[in-house]
Amino acid sequence: MKTFTYERAKSPAEAAAAVSRNRNAKFIAGGTNLLDLMKLEIETPRHLVDVNGLGLDKIEATEDGGLRVGALVRNTDLASHETVRRDYGVLSRALLAGASGQLRNRATTAGNLLQRTRCPYFYDTNMACNKRNPGSGCSALEGYSRQLGVVGVSDACIATNPSDMNVALRVLDGQVETVKPDGAARTIPIEDFHRLPGDTPHIETALEAGEIVTAVTLPKPVGGKHFYRKVRDRASYAFALVSVAAILREDGSGHIAVGGVAHKPWRVAEAEADLKRGAGPVTERLMAGARPTKDSAYKIPLTERTLSAVLNEARS
Repeated sequence: MKTFTYERAKSPAEAAAAVSRNRNAKFIAGGTNLLDLMKLEIETPRHLVDVNGLGLDKIEATEDGGLRVGALVRNTDLASHETVRRDYGVLSRALLAGASGQLRNRATTAGNLLQRTRCPYFYDTNMACNKRNPGSGCSALEGYSRQLGVVGVSDACIATNPSDMNVALRVLDGQVETVKPDGAARTIPIEDFHRLPGDTPHIETALEAGEIVTAVTLPKPVGGKHFYRKVRDRASYAFALVSVAAILREDGSGHIAVGGVAHKPWRVAEAEADLKRGAGPVTERLMAGARPTKDSAYKIPLTERTLSAVLNEARS
């Protein structure tokens, strides 16, 4: 790990300004992703801004009947919160499907939202990776790509977003609240927050330089049955090969988002219109334009089977 300087911020605007004015600076809260990347010298920040003292650790009702989740709320606290379990069950289930109990006790809402890909070529500094070193190429394209993306990919990157929480937030139509270095606040819909790789896979979100996430807001509960089904190589502490977050109503309509298949949580409105027709038509719409490798092609039928299992459970 390389040397770095450190400071504790006293407000979101102060934290944002500190990161903005220091070359190659990073925010740190739980550190469950950043510290690992620093040890491997994938991330080499020269300055860390500790945001744990900003008071962004509350879960509060909003005026419109929704919920505001502070950026520093720990994953364990969010998953176990009474309102989340009752009204946003898909989020609670997704969080409990991720990492381990020890990591959930430290990981934060914002950190989970921003965690970086687990592509093996991103983690191997001896291999070319456009996310780690823009313009160097993508070793995964001709390498072992079983865990990587099949839809929304590009010639520059086929990595996936590793977060379970993000898939649930996408199906819930969450919004991300931020503060810029000049103190201005803005709100970014979750559907626009994460970017597809295109030619710039190193630019992963819609955040501007120094901009800090302060909260995630959820709309008024929509009811229905909530599901999160995660398919992985082992029963715990593993990232999704495919995951399905779903909110389904008695009439067969609903909302779905898929994880483990793209650079961002994957949701297609047109696919949801086919829910009453079954998993096959929905998957066909979800995977329109898919570009799997020979190693990852199994993810398309696996998505259909996972969605089918969710739909069958909803009917039982």
